[in-house]
Amino acid sequence: MKILRGSLLTLLLVSVAGCLRISPTAETAKSSTPGVAADDATPRGILNKTTQNVLDLNQALADGGVLASTKIESTNPLLQSADAYRTSVAKIAAMAVEHAIQLRNAQSINDPKPLAHAEFVSEIIKPDESDGIHLPMLPYYQEYAWDEQAQKLVAVDFPARQAERETQRN
Repeated sequence: MKILRGSLLTLLLVSVAGCLRISPTAETAKSSTPGVAADDATPRGILNKTTQNVLDLNQALADGGVLASTKIESTNPLLQSADAYRTSVAKIAAMAVEHAIQLRNAQSINDPKPLAHAEFVSEIIKPDESDGIHLPMLPYYQEYAWDEQAQKLVAVDFPARQAERETQRN
């Protein structure tokens, strides 16, 4: 019973911490990491939040991004839950996009063509349209990107944002 109560308390604390948005102070508003704005390194609320922002993978990689791991790598029990949530959200979003692409291809039987980034955003994500796809928000150091070559949605880590966040904490 004590273990169950402790687990529930831990889950509650992790959930509440994920909902908080810490605003930068005047001291942390300046970025010390080249190419990273202080706002990019500020945690953002992700629970019950969505986005339609999808970057071009080649541009994201050129801007210092790296493909995010799809594995749960943390050994810390508290961080495992966050790691599992982050990877699951990205995988589920990719499945929703793949389903939308399959529907698009089924409707255009006359040789469905691969989607470039701009076409992907306008035809699949459909920003500001009621039937557009709203992707679950990722942590501040990750963004969605469209892999034009593989024709799939991927998550991209921005290590510089994490480095800037660590700088802000100190």
